[in-house]
Amino acid sequence: MSERRRSPVHTVPDRPPPVYAPELLKGQKALVTGGNSGIGKATAIALGRSGADVVVNYVSDRPGAEAVVKEIEGFGVRTYAHQADVSQEDQVIDMVSAMIDRLGTIDIMVANAGLQRDAPTVEMTLKDWNKVIEVNLTGQFLCAREAIKEFQRRGVVPEVSRAAGKVICMSSVHQMIPWAGHVNYAASKGGVAMLMETLAQEFAPQRIRVNAIAPGAIRTPINRPAWETPEAREKLLELIPYGRIGDPQDIANAAVVLASDLCDYVVGTTFYVDGGMTLFPGFATGG
Repeated sequence: MSERRRSPVHTVPDRPPPVYAPELLKGQKALVTGGNSGIGKATAIALGRSGADVVVNYVSDRPGAEAVVKEIEGFGVRTYAHQADVSQEDQVIDMVSAMIDRLGTIDIMVANAGLQRDAPTVEMTLKDWNKVIEVNLTGQFLCAREAIKEFQRRGVVPEVSRAAGKVICMSSVHQMIPWAGHVNYAASKGGVAMLMETLAQEFAPQRIRVNAIAPGAIRTPINRPAWETPEAREKLLELIPYGRIGDPQDIANAAVVLASDLCDYVVGTTFYVDGGMTLFPGFATGG
């Protein structure tokens, strides 16, 4: 009796290939907040690679933002960097107004800017609580509000997109997974989920699509301690059924597709990009 053949084991790189569809977003104008590093950087570059003109928002790292702009320029689209703190209403209003003046309009708002200020709940200061809520939640509200005003004014331009405009809120798996020691961050992302769904419900009749992406564990500077050492990496992989840590390109690829007309019927949805983290792998063996 012959031995049963085993399926081959394939080793794949952690970094996925970028979406390369230069016509997918041609003629569209996108703004990515926090576009100077991490997920925002990868997303801004991916949107430019797919044909969109891109505004790269940053709050403090101008050299990083300018480096992203330089890379996007290589795709033959228009792009520039704009400094603004998304938690400040006047700065968000000015940022979107400047974009409309320079590029004519806005079609895609990726509300990505976010931060963490971690501490056990009983040690967390009100200042750190407020800062995370202001940037992660209020900032997304302000960016979405200003983009939607322009979407309403302009309406649908069929030769550009089937939608009047798209808002992509950057959330997290922690909009549904509690995270002890990170109560401000988890609360902000839970708020993003309801913010997104409420906006989607309110503006879908005007052909404005609002959705969210919820990344899982991604190799970004904000969570470097969670994956930088072999010990930390192995511990983290216990939470990821798919067996690899995500790369910013994973999120960027999702953002390109979600912003395109390929997802024209996707409204009010959170797109989990997490390697299965929200499947609660601790229960895979019966709990």
